[in-house]
Amino acid sequence: MGIQPGDAQGRTPLNIAMTIVLWILAATLIVAGLAGLVLPAIPGAPLLFLGLVAAAWAENFAYVGWTTLLLLGGLCLLAYLVDFAAGAFGARHFGASNRAVAGAALGTLFGLFLGLFGVLVGPFVGAVAGELTMNRDLRRAGKAGIGATLGLALGAAVKIALAFVMLGVFLVVRLFSSP
Repeated sequence: MGIQPGDAQGRTPLNIAMTIVLWILAATLIVAGLAGLVLPAIPGAPLLFLGLVAAAWAENFAYVGWTTLLLLGGLCLLAYLVDFAAGAFGARHFGASNRAVAGAALGTLFGLFLGLFGVLVGPFVGAVAGELTMNRDLRRAGKAGIGATLGLALGAAVKIALAFVMLGVFLVVRLFSSP
């Protein structure tokens, strides 16, 4: 085999190139993940999580290990679930029927394909339509729609908070642990 050229830490040019690629990938995924927290149809929390995994990998998991990554994965899953359940929860809180709750969930899902407008209006329309199939009272249906929309707003706030918790956990572990 022979001696391969490397830097003072024994890294070869290939290792250095791989580290650079991982850091670029990490930065790109983290930025896309943060954007996805507010932009529809971009899975913000999963992209953020993948970016943090890439950052840990770039340092060979010397600072951020599997325990921390499992915690971050759990927070990511929670943020993803909150995103889908929030509209239905809000509709239920305002006294909506099961059909209105299902309609809010379906409205959220279909709204994802229509951009920001669809994400904002989808749960409302879905909850109203679902409630109207159960009860012809337009006032009650409107109340279910408002609940779905408020639930969606609350869910977005929780999702953003969970994403910043993920970033905070990663940074604390990275800065205050030794390799």
